[in-house]
Amino acid sequence: MEGNGLFKLEVFSTCPQSKDVTRDGYLQKVVDVAQWSEQAGCQGILVYTDNGIADPWLVSQVIIENTQSLSPLVAVQPIYMHPYTVAKMVSTFAFLYGRRLYLNMLAGGFKHDLEQLNDSTAHDKRYDRMVEYTQIIKMLLSTADPVSFTGDYYSVDKLKMTPPLPPELQPGILVSGSSGAGLAAAKTLGATAVKYPRPARDYETAPPDDPTESGVRVGIIARETEDESWRVALERFPEDRKGQLTHQLAMKVSDSEWHKQLSALLEDASGKRNPYWLGPFENYKTFCPYLVGDYSTVAAEIGKYINVGYRTFILDIPADGLELDHINIVFKEASALVAE
Repeated sequence: MEGNGLFKLEVFSTCPQSKDVTRDGYLQKVVDVAQWSEQAGCQGILVYTDNGIADPWLVSQVIIENTQSLSPLVAVQPIYMHPYTVAKMVSTFAFLYGRRLYLNMLAGGFKHDLEQLNDSTAHDKRYDRMVEYTQIIKMLLSTADPVSFTGDYYSVDKLKMTPPLPPELQPGILVSGSSGAGLAAAKTLGATAVKYPRPARDYETAPPDDPTESGVRVGIIARETEDESWRVALERFPEDRKGQLTHQLAMKVSDSEWHKQLSALLEDASGKRNPYWLGPFENYKTFCPYLVGDYSTVAAEIGKYINVGYRTFILDIPADGLELDHINIVFKEASALVAE
């Protein structure tokens, strides 16, 4: 899944979560999704982290050992470990496997997860902390010299990374850019700001006003006909009253800007057969909008996102390898449309 001579796209799939698969079947599911993703031409695969699922670093090792080039996009929660430990993980993966990782730097998490870890840091301050955390990681991985750093949250003194990381295996850095604090953090770090997009039509009158390298998190269900795509979508994500209640509860306790932004779009997007669909989000089945329709319709939507500057796309967990084949058709058509 690539762009053309005029632009380059980075497309990531997403790894299954351990809470959604039986213990006996989880390892094989991870391997399957990773191999489907690599065969489809994905650059990498997002590996989630939170208090209720398996450790993303160990899951990433499974991915690397069962693929040839796919890059894990490891979600990094600063309150789980010291920045030195993250840098050591990245350099060790490179040393053992010669593989590049991407880091999805988190500032927060589920409210109850943070409370259990006794972290009461305010929303914007968490981004300030994450910036310091990531700066230390980047310094450790970009030089063979000892690193010293003194900040409001972290300090290191003449700390050196061994084994050193080859320059060509420097990790890509992604940050949530849905809030002002997140976007500012991405700019400071030179990271890719990942957003939960509005409907593509909104950008025709109000395009993004920042020059930061950016991407979107979006699911895709596309088939040859509109009817077939919606049949698949509604079978995969049926209406779920329990899920809707869970979503409403989560909204009451969340300080997440992206959660609020998507929820605000529900009234406009629900119940209409347009390609931008929030049904899975409303029913608490996933945390991103979906694009649903025939290949040409969804390709046109993706093309609009590309045209306003989005170059990174993080897809939802694929149902199977064939789903990624359908998505590949969409990206090829979208790339052709943009080239024209």
